[in-house]
Amino acid sequence: MGVNSNAIFGGASDAEPATPGSYGEAPRGLRLPPATRLGPVRLVISDLERSLEFYEGVLGLRPLQRGATRAVLAAHGDDRPLVELVHRPGATPAPHRGRLGLYHFAILLPDRASLGRFVGHLAETNASAGAADHLVSEAFYLQDPDNLGIEVYVDRPRTEWRRIGRELMMATDPVDVAGLVDAAGGTRWSGMPAGTVMGHVHLHVGALEPAAAFFCEALGFDRTVWHYPGALFLGAGGYHHHVGTNTWAGSGALPPDEDDARLLEWTIELPDAASLVASATSLAAAGYPVERDDADLITHDPWLTRVRLRVGDAR
Repeated sequence: MGVNSNAIFGGASDAEPATPGSYGEAPRGLRLPPATRLGPVRLVISDLERSLEFYEGVLGLRPLQRGATRAVLAAHGDDRPLVELVHRPGATPAPHRGRLGLYHFAILLPDRASLGRFVGHLAETNASAGAADHLVSEAFYLQDPDNLGIEVYVDRPRTEWRRIGRELMMATDPVDVAGLVDAAGGTRWSGMPAGTVMGHVHLHVGALEPAAAFFCEALGFDRTVWHYPGALFLGAGGYHHHVGTNTWAGSGALPPDEDDARLLEWTIELPDAASLVASATSLAAAGYPVERDDADLITHDPWLTRVRLRVGDAR
């Protein structure tokens, strides 16, 4: 869904620099630590070979592990898992509309030059992609062979972010494609570079109020953007968003079927064991399910999308 900055903010004459601590609304209880990051996403797909052709050839990831029904993918020169593909016999591509769960997962590149090289690669391979300038970032959007949404983006420096009151300014404006290509410096794309990470996950939800109750009050993310039509964005440590939620799938949207290609789970990485214990306590106190999976925690949002919480490495 595209909404330009003028439609949301008008002339934005009262915009101010988004200096640290000047924006966002914190939860009343647990607040996730600033070092919170996202880990890999786990996807159910219908054809492993077909998906690998896309994730390697178009997206530019490389296999860390590969078996008959499963592959784990990472950036080049980096052994941090980003995407796990799980083949399920009988799985069918995701419907185009009307399903809750994944809207897109978003891979964050380390610099603007890398995104410029990716743009050149998309042009060379005739890959179909959308684009948006979100004020805090520049992004391109693709669908994998099972119609699962993917964003590849780069952040603008935080010194360029703006706010109105306590709310960050985000929108969907046209991208300066020529400027991105210039930023590549004539260097060709050679795959996702080292330093690439999972930036955020954006989900279709049934309603924004229970989304805020789960992601903000129970999980502990700050609300960062709440006037974007039909959407709510949340982040930790002053990030523009680690989680996006929206109601754009429609009022009758249902969770994915078992035989749909889908997001199986996504991952929040916390800096230490104490933070993991605090998360378990907060979720349980708010009435959300919490299970143990070895050292990790598993919960799910009100629309049954699974979330794994674990202690991340020190990188």
